[in-house]
Amino acid sequence: MLRLFLLRHAKSSWSDPSLHDFDRPLNKRGQRDAPKIGRVMKARHYNPDRILCSSAQRTKETMAGIIPSLTGDVSLRLLDALYEGNNPDYLSLLKENARNSKNLMIVGHNTGLQDIAVELAGSGDPELIMQMRVKYPTAALAILEFNCGDWNDISKKSGHLLDFIKPKDIAHDEEELIVENPAPTFFRR
Repeated sequence: MLRLFLLRHAKSSWSDPSLHDFDRPLNKRGQRDAPKIGRVMKARHYNPDRILCSSAQRTKETMAGIIPSLTGDVSLRLLDALYEGNNPDYLSLLKENARNSKNLMIVGHNTGLQDIAVELAGSGDPELIMQMRVKYPTAALAILEFNCGDWNDISKKSGHLLDFIKPKDIAHDEEELIVENPAPTFFRR
């Protein structure tokens, strides 16, 4: 069994118009939502063993927000290719960089994340699949499972949508106190 986590970056800031899109950080809502998703991942025992993250500032800060909630060893790879272009081929990048992981996470951008999630989801809760198809909001996380042992064997509609988590849908009782830690300094330029 393989498990794929597709996390869209949390809400980013537009407060400094002089910043290049690549360098935009998270805004206050994004700084709250990333750890919130991390805590739900921990509560539901969703633990990636490898993370492929866009090298853009907002994706690195999103990843930094979830890392404190993860358990076990996690390898990390920052990929410019997850940011570049209008619509990077996330499936090809996944297959090229998954290595021997069984629980792979991609932290990236729309429309690429939404496209791959919809493309791969062949089964699962129809309501969640429809929600994902209509809108993939910031800090949303889709979890797909594949009944195979090699990432090269996954194809369109071969995944089962296990979960689709959106920050606004997280019940208050699932949340713990938010610790303000938007991103360690090593994730900043």
